[in-house]
Amino acid sequence: MVEERKKLVELKNIDLIFNKGKRNANKAINNVSFDIYEGETFGLVGESGSGKTTIGRAILKLYDKDIDSGEILFDGKDVIKLKGEELKEFRAEAQMIFQDPQASLNGRMRVKDIVAEGIDVNGLAKDADDRTKQVEDLLKLVGLNHDHLTRYPHEFSGGQRQRIGIARALAVRPKFIVADEPISALDVSIQAQVVNLMKDIQKKEGLTYLFIAHDLSMVKYISDRIGVMHWGKILEIGSADQVYNHSIHPYTKSLLSSIPSPDPIFERQRTPIVYDPTAETDGQVREMREILPGHFVFSTEEEAAEYKKTATL
Repeated sequence: MVEERKKLVELKNIDLIFNKGKRNANKAINNVSFDIYEGETFGLVGESGSGKTTIGRAILKLYDKDIDSGEILFDGKDVIKLKGEELKEFRAEAQMIFQDPQASLNGRMRVKDIVAEGIDVNGLAKDADDRTKQVEDLLKLVGLNHDHLTRYPHEFSGGQRQRIGIARALAVRPKFIVADEPISALDVSIQAQVVNLMKDIQKKEGLTYLFIAHDLSMVKYISDRIGVMHWGKILEIGSADQVYNHSIHPYTKSLLSSIPSPDPIFERQRTPIVYDPTAETDGQVREMREILPGHFVFSTEEEAAEYKKTATL
């Protein structure tokens, strides 16, 4: 008997509209549903403005407004209904690593105080010595050391600042972390280091990640499953191998075709696929349909039948 995997995060038919009822209303999330299983990394990929970050922030209840319809469940609890002490407990279990390590760290605070913010708020340290030891242990976990405790963010490189951001997120011992494009502001030479660090920490701490990015080539290395977003909708969900090597939806194929190749000969011959988004607004009823086991595509019944004819394992 195969053991049933536990769903840590469940999104059910989420809609989120900014400026609702106004002329500039924007449906940022449009009927989105997916699950994130305990211990996995779910990669969320799409171009800027597709709604990836909005989903991450909505899960963590970081907006002033709640979702307009649907449900967000975390460990079986409805996130939207959490208030007071329950919300505080949830915030300790679910943390965020931000895109820009420069902007997300308070430049007037020393590293030891930045990392210890969550420890202080949640009363996780017995005394000042315990607080310092916890911060030192966290810095060691992310590849920094005791000497960095009293420095300020501007004294570090971009990669080191992102490590500080990761240490801060880990300080409250969360189960789940939303990583919002955590490597996009870093040099290419540093990106792989941070991704490998996150994978190592995930194994040690048993973490679950929502890893948000626009670069499919990097996401495939850290993700177990990948969801592809466009215009507030999820268009394809599958394992990292299915989405990267056996993509089905035309939008996913266009994203993959635009990834530069290190091979100069191949790069000269590469022809990006131009995606025609008019199919998303033609009035036909589309929903997520399973084309292959575990591989879902946003499609009509007729499109799904055609996809099944050409899809490969």
